[in-house]
Amino acid sequence: MTNHLERNHSIFLAGPVERVFPLFTPIGETLWVDGWDPEFLHPQDGETRRGMVFRTSHGDETTLWACTDWEPEAHRVRYARVTPDSRFGFVEVACRQAGTGGTQVSIAYTLTALNEAGRSYLFELTEDAFERMIEGWKVRIDAWLLENASADLAS
Repeated sequence: MTNHLERNHSIFLAGPVERVFPLFTPIGETLWVDGWDPEFLHPQDGETRRGMVFRTSHGDETTLWACTDWEPEAHRVRYARVTPDSRFGFVEVACRQAGTGGTQVSIAYTLTALNEAGRSYLFELTEDAFERMIEGWKVRIDAWLLENASADLAS
């Protein structure tokens, strides 16, 4: 089993980059990810910025996150994440306006196993499994964009 992997996949979303990019912040993800309930450690208001730290739980796993790169003008964000009993990694999201009024989004994960549980997780995250996961994001985000066409994400 592998100890380290890199995965990336791009999707096209049916909304302008100014509406799409905020959906990849911890607060933005609460709008389209079922069960996503980040606990903001710093800053406590959840403002996305370089150095922010937050915690999430999924099943019996807890993950600590930190925003390592925050470039809202370039529509790019990068998070470091550690699930202490399993894996460490980085998640990077880069958005760019597409000519048709939509947004091209590139999502990249770099993960390193910390133990056998982490190696098992990485083994199961095949290229096909990663692609299915991100394509699932596309379905949920496009549905949210359609249902909330007039929502103002800047406020």
